[in-house]
Amino acid sequence: MGLFVCMSWYRDYAQIFEEQGDDYTSIIIKALGDRFVEGLTEYTHKQIRGRYGYGHDENLEFDQVIQEKYRGIRPAPGYPACPDHTEKKKIWHMLDVEKHIQVQLTENFAMTPASSVSGYYFFHPQSKYFNIGPIDQSQIEHYSQRKNQSPQVTQKWLSHNTSI
Repeated sequence: MGLFVCMSWYRDYAQIFEEQGDDYTSIIIKALGDRFVEGLTEYTHKQIRGRYGYGHDENLEFDQVIQEKYRGIRPAPGYPACPDHTEKKKIWHMLDVEKHIQVQLTENFAMTPASSVSGYYFFHPQSKYFNIGPIDQSQIEHYSQRKNQSPQVTQKWLSHNTSI
């Protein structure tokens, strides 16, 4: 297992075009910056698979990469397999993210700059993506105890997964 945070600084460059009234170029720069950071996380995942000896022989075509035919997964807090955005705090703490790459978390756990991606690398050959289904009240209470927070706070952050 591993942790990652990747980012792309394009905002200053895009801002130049916004100030010149060229919104189209600014939007294109932002879109490319967002795609670049996603590509960087995919590239880093490939490099790590190779470093640990099971990605050297992949030779995957582009479509196979898109279909995630490689070994391992890279889920992220706030997405279906890990819906709790507050788990980003642990990644920030363990990697000392703000010191090393100056990516910050807002009070709502959005990443700044916005062209940032964070998450986990799981390398087990049977790792597969999954979705967390509906969470009931007993699960909220149990999870709240493990996180040492109130059920109301847990409910707030997992509201998309609860029927409460």
